[in-house]
Amino acid sequence: MRLTQGTFSFLPDLTDEQIRKQIEYALKQGWAINVEFTDDPHPRNTYWEMWGLPMFDLKDPAGIMYEVNACRKAYPDHYIRVTAYDSTRGWETPRLSFIVQRPKEEPGFHLWRQEAEGRKIRYTIHSYATEKPKGERYR
Repeated sequence: MRLTQGTFSFLPDLTDEQIRKQIEYALKQGWAINVEFTDDPHPRNTYWEMWGLPMFDLKDPAGIMYEVNACRKAYPDHYIRVTAYDSTRGWETPRLSFIVQRPKEEPGFHLWRQEAEGRKIRYTIHSYATEKPKGERYR
Protein backbone atom coordinates (compact mmCIF):
# COMPACT_ATOMS: atom_id res chain seq x y z
CA MET A 1 0.00 0.00 0.00
CA ARG A 2 1.40 3.40 -0.96
CA LEU A 3 1.05 6.20 1.56
CA THR A 4 -0.72 9.22 0.06
CA GLN A 5 0.01 12.24 2.25
CA GLY A 6 0.94 15.66 0.95
CA THR A 7 1.37 17.18 -2.47
CA PHE A 8 2.30 14.86 -5.37
CA SER A 9 1.36 11.79 -3.30
CA PHE A 10 -0.52 10.13 -6.16
CA LEU A 11 2.37 10.65 -8.61
CA PRO A 12 5.46 8.47 -8.97
CA ASP A 13 8.29 9.37 -6.56
CA LEU A 14 10.00 12.65 -7.43
CA THR A 15 13.56 12.59 -8.70
CA ASP A 16 16.20 14.66 -6.90
CA GLU A 17 16.04 17.22 -9.71
CA GLN A 18 12.25 17.51 -9.34
CA ILE A 19 12.64 17.87 -5.56
CA ARG A 20 15.23 20.61 -6.09
CA LYS A 21 12.85 22.45 -8.45
CA GLN A 22 10.03 22.33 -5.87
CA ILE A 23 12.39 23.64 -3.19
CA GLU A 24 13.52 26.40 -5.56
CA TYR A 25 9.88 27.37 -6.14
CA ALA A 26 9.17 27.48 -2.40
CA LEU A 27 12.25 29.63 -1.75
CA LYS A 28 11.18 32.09 -4.48
CA GLN A 29 7.86 32.45 -2.62
CA GLY A 30 9.79 33.34 0.55
CA TRP A 31 8.74 30.20 2.41
CA ALA A 32 10.95 28.56 5.07
CA ILE A 33 11.88 24.93 4.43
CA ASN A 34 12.23 22.11 6.91
CA VAL A 35 12.94 18.39 6.59
CA GLU A 36 11.00 15.86 8.68
CA PHE A 37 11.08 12.08 9.13
CA THR A 38 8.99 9.34 10.76
CA ASP A 39 8.46 5.61 10.95
CA ASP A 40 4.82 6.09 12.04
CA PRO A 41 3.05 7.81 9.13
CA HIS A 42 -0.48 7.50 10.56
CA PRO A 43 -2.83 9.98 8.82
CA ARG A 44 -3.37 11.85 12.10
CA ASN A 45 0.36 11.95 12.88
CA THR A 46 1.00 15.34 11.32
CA TYR A 47 3.96 16.25 13.56
CA TRP A 48 6.90 14.23 12.32
CA GLU A 49 10.39 14.44 13.84
CA MET A 50 12.32 17.46 12.58
CA TRP A 51 15.73 17.05 10.97
CA GLY A 52 17.57 20.02 12.42
CA LEU A 53 15.95 23.42 12.59
CA PRO A 54 13.73 25.04 9.95
CA MET A 55 15.86 26.78 7.34
CA PHE A 56 14.40 30.30 7.51
CA ASP A 57 17.31 32.18 5.96
CA LEU A 58 18.58 29.62 3.46
CA LYS A 59 18.14 30.79 -0.15
CA ASP A 60 20.04 28.07 -2.03
CA PRO A 61 18.22 24.80 -2.87
CA ALA A 62 21.58 22.97 -2.76
CA GLY A 63 21.82 23.55 1.00
CA ILE A 64 18.38 22.05 1.56
CA MET A 65 19.15 19.10 -0.73
CA TYR A 66 22.28 18.54 1.37
CA GLU A 67 20.06 18.28 4.48
CA VAL A 68 17.59 15.98 2.67
CA ASN A 69 20.43 13.65 1.68
CA ALA A 70 21.91 13.71 5.19
CA CYS A 71 18.50 12.74 6.60
CA ARG A 72 18.19 9.97 3.99
CA LYS A 73 21.59 8.63 5.04
CA ALA A 74 20.71 8.70 8.74
CA TYR A 75 17.21 7.21 8.26
CA PRO A 76 17.27 4.98 5.16
CA ASP A 77 14.10 3.08 6.16
CA HIS A 78 11.91 6.03 7.18
CA TYR A 79 9.49 8.36 5.46
CA ILE A 80 11.08 11.75 4.82
CA ARG A 81 9.24 14.86 3.72
CA VAL A 82 10.00 18.45 2.88
CA THR A 83 7.64 21.13 4.17
CA ALA A 84 7.57 24.77 3.07
CA TYR A 85 6.14 27.16 5.67
CA ASP A 86 4.65 30.53 4.77
CA SER A 87 5.10 32.99 7.65
CA THR A 88 3.14 35.76 5.88
CA ARG A 89 0.74 37.42 8.31
CA GLY A 90 -2.67 35.91 7.77
CA TRP A 91 -1.30 32.71 6.28
CA GLU A 92 1.20 31.38 8.84
CA THR A 93 0.84 27.79 7.66
CA PRO A 94 2.59 25.06 5.67
CA ARG A 95 1.93 25.84 2.01
CA LEU A 96 3.72 22.87 0.44
CA SER A 97 4.57 19.45 1.81
CA PHE A 98 5.72 16.36 -0.07
CA ILE A 99 7.39 13.02 0.61
CA VAL A 100 10.95 12.68 -0.70
CA GLN A 101 11.69 9.17 0.58
CA ARG A 102 9.69 6.08 1.46
CA PRO A 103 10.71 2.74 2.98
CA LYS A 104 11.33 -0.03 0.45
CA GLU A 105 8.22 -1.83 1.69
CA GLU A 106 5.16 0.02 2.97
CA PRO A 107 3.10 -2.36 5.11
CA GLY A 108 -0.11 -0.32 5.04
CA PHE A 109 -3.01 0.05 7.46
CA HIS A 110 -5.83 -2.04 8.87
CA LEU A 111 -9.31 -0.54 9.21
CA TRP A 112 -11.10 -1.60 12.41
CA ARG A 113 -14.89 -1.32 12.45
CA GLN A 114 -16.75 -1.25 15.76
CA GLU A 115 -20.50 -1.31 16.18
CA ALA A 116 -21.73 1.26 18.68
CA GLU A 117 -25.07 2.26 20.15
CA GLY A 118 -27.94 2.42 17.71
CA ARG A 119 -26.71 1.89 14.19
CA LYS A 120 -23.43 3.77 14.59
CA ILE A 121 -20.21 2.29 13.31
CA ARG A 122 -16.88 3.63 14.54
CA TYR A 123 -13.71 3.32 12.48
CA THR A 124 -10.10 3.19 13.63
CA ILE A 125 -7.00 2.98 11.45
CA HIS A 126 -4.08 0.85 12.67
CA SER A 127 -0.67 0.98 11.00
CA TYR A 128 0.92 -2.45 10.58
CA ALA A 129 4.30 -0.74 10.95
CA THR A 130 3.60 0.12 14.62
CA GLU A 131 3.55 -3.57 15.56
CA LYS A 132 7.37 -3.30 15.77
CA PRO A 133 9.21 -0.97 18.19
CA LYS A 134 10.10 2.56 17.11
CA GLY A 135 13.25 2.58 14.99
CA GLU A 136 12.77 -1.04 13.83
CA ARG A 137 9.48 -0.70 11.98
CA TYR A 138 10.88 -1.01 8.46
CA ARG A 139 13.65 -3.56 8.97
